[in-house]
Amino acid sequence: MKHIKAENTNNHEPFPVAIIVSVFNRDITSELQKGAILRLAECGFDEHYITLVEVPGAVEIPLVAQRLAQKNKYGAVIALGAVIRGETSHYDYVCQQVSEGCQRVALEFEIPVIFGVLTTENEAQAWDRLGGKHGHKGVEAVDCALAMNAILKQL
Repeated sequence: MKHIKAENTNNHEPFPVAIIVSVFNRDITSELQKGAILRLAECGFDEHYITLVEVPGAVEIPLVAQRLAQKNKYGAVIALGAVIRGETSHYDYVCQQVSEGCQRVALEFEIPVIFGVLTTENEAQAWDRLGGKHGHKGVEAVDCALAMNAILKQL
C-alpha cells in the first residue's frame, strides 16, 4: 500500500510562495499577513521566496491568484482576507465569489490556493482567529500550503 501524507512542515525545503492579502479590514488582514510571514520564516523561507501582493478587497483575490498561477513559478498561493457580515446580503455574495474563484484557480492550474480568508459574523470572531481561542489562521494557512505542496510532489 502506498500512503501519501503531508510531511512535517517544519522540515520543508523552501519554494516560491505567493501571499495575496486584502487591505479591506486592514487591522485584521495585517495580523493574518504577519502570522503567515512569521510562520514562513520559522520554516526556513527567506524573503526572496515570498511574493506579497496587496489587493483592495477580497473579491479581487481570485484574479490575482489566477495571474500568479499562470506564471507557473509558485508552489502555493495563500489568500488572506477578512469578510465580516454586515446588514445586507453583500457578505454572502463576496464569500461565495472569493471561495469559488480560489477553488477554480487551484483546479485549473493544479496549484494549492489556500483559502485564508476569514468569513465571520463580527470582528470579535475574526480576532478569535488571530491568536485567540481558534488559533491563528495566517499561521494555519502557511501550514496548509506546505502540506499541500508536499502532497502534490508525492503524487
